[in-house]
Amino acid sequence: MRRIVFLPLAVLVAACSAPQAPQPDHQPKPQSSAATPANASLGSHEWYQWVDQRLAISDGDGHGPDGGSDEWNNAVQRKLGEEAPQSQPGSPQWQQAVDALLRTRAQ
Repeated sequence: MRRIVFLPLAVLVAACSAPQAPQPDHQPKPQSSAATPANASLGSHEWYQWVDQRLAISDGDGHGPDGGSDEWNNAVQRKLGEEAPQSQPGSPQWQQAVDALLRTRAQ
């Protein structure tokens, strides 16, 4: 009789301690290093690419103004609209404000 009682208990314990399948992570994952330049310096080529990608400054074929040019800086200002930094476009303060704004925006 004891074996009959212990068998269901053993099955229950084994089921509870079995490894579970990983739950899907609902957090968006970076697609590439250009998606989130954690170590990219402001004003670097990688940073310009990241901002360009986030704001779609260039078209799908990569045609657009060169990162950091006056035309590019003005395009970033237009894309940011009312959120655009008030400092001189292209200045270190402006780049820092753009970076902070885009890092806090939902993707």
